[in-house]
Amino acid sequence: MQSGRWRDPAEGNGIIWASARRLQYISRLPWKTPPRAPLARPVTVAGPPRTLHSYSVAVSRADKMVFANASGPHAEAYTGQVVFGYPEGVTVVDLVPENIRHMIHPHWNNYPPVNPMWHYVLGCIYIILGCLSFFGNGLVILLYLKNKFLRTPSNQLVLNLAISDFLMLMTQFPFFTYNCFSGGVWMFSETFCELYAFFGAITGIASIWTLSFISYDRYNVIVKGVSGTPLTSGRATAFVLFAWIYAIAWSLPPFFGWGKYIPEGILDSCSFDYLTRDDNLRSYGISIFVFDFCVPLFTIVFSYISIVKAIFAHEAAMREQAKKMNVSNLRSNQEAQAQSAEVRIAKVACTNVALWVVCWTPYAAIVVQGLFFNQGPITPLVTMLPALLAKSSACYNPMVYAINHPKFRLALQKQMPWFCIHENTETASSKSAETKSVESKEEKEEAA
Repeated sequence: MQSGRWRDPAEGNGIIWASARRLQYISRLPWKTPPRAPLARPVTVAGPPRTLHSYSVAVSRADKMVFANASGPHAEAYTGQVVFGYPEGVTVVDLVPENIRHMIHPHWNNYPPVNPMWHYVLGCIYIILGCLSFFGNGLVILLYLKNKFLRTPSNQLVLNLAISDFLMLMTQFPFFTYNCFSGGVWMFSETFCELYAFFGAITGIASIWTLSFISYDRYNVIVKGVSGTPLTSGRATAFVLFAWIYAIAWSLPPFFGWGKYIPEGILDSCSFDYLTRDDNLRSYGISIFVFDFCVPLFTIVFSYISIVKAIFAHEAAMREQAKKMNVSNLRSNQEAQAQSAEVRIAKVACTNVALWVVCWTPYAAIVVQGLFFNQGPITPLVTMLPALLAKSSACYNPMVYAINHPKFRLALQKQMPWFCIHENTETASSKSAETKSVESKEEKEEAA
């Protein structure tokens, strides 16, 4: 065969374009594809006809070779007839294996394959998130188990948050990254897709509700004070059990006909169906949005706003008292430190609310858009970025709710001195009382 000649796939078996980097197989298509400049010398290889899936993946990889080829990009490969090396008319759905193609929502037939670069970028990001979650949440779990003074009712909630976040990425990122580096689509079975979405739903909902209980606990202690109901070990255990039972209860219905788990976005991950607008699937999506986003959001925002209002009201009352007594400052040095602590509490509260909203609101907005409004803006990449933000919460939670806490830092210094953390016992106790009086309140109750 003449070097560089394009061959109609209908004439026979496929062609392998040999390059300096690798051999790429371009298989036969059921339609005639436009000519494409060869990447190097073509070599014919006998073999059975190939599927569209193998062709698409091969062309995707061949497209990447164009950028790396020392001979420079071929203009013929970047005409209006191809997108990132794919023939005209190929959609992201065409890349999916036949055994799960029936699960794909028709909405994704409207979009061509994304630039292969995005698969590698997302895969690398998920590897980083997975490692951060593994070490961050794993460290919180280890410190809690090895230090008895950390085993308070409030820290039971922090431990549960670490467990749910740990499981969230440990059950998600290995499969996602494998798909990203193995063709950019879901490479496993239909059952694995459903299980992937199922465990993602359980861990996500459990994490959200644990954060709600943590915010309620802080509200109960700081705002209500002595009039509030103390958090005992039994109540904390009840909160933990409720979070997991509630999460499982909302994650199981798609297996029994209410809702459905399907591939989403660039089709290398799975979630519940928020695009189909029949009564069954829409009612499930609305319920998830209301009871697993809106209710926790209201709880978290109300709790932390109440905390901030209580702090500033206390400050205003103290200033007014100082004016009445005609003194410039009513506080001692210790009280001045407490005032500084109250400002820190307000900052922490605002940070907690902001991080939660930033991580979970974009995905909730995608769900609402898919259920009620124009679905056109919901492109494969637009869908993946909110999902990425939601998963990132598993990385910052251990820092915000545990490792940044003085008592956890003291335990970390004790267990891992090579971390170069300097936290003495008196400072830890003082800061702990300043930032959140939960532990001190529990100690008083136990002493009584």
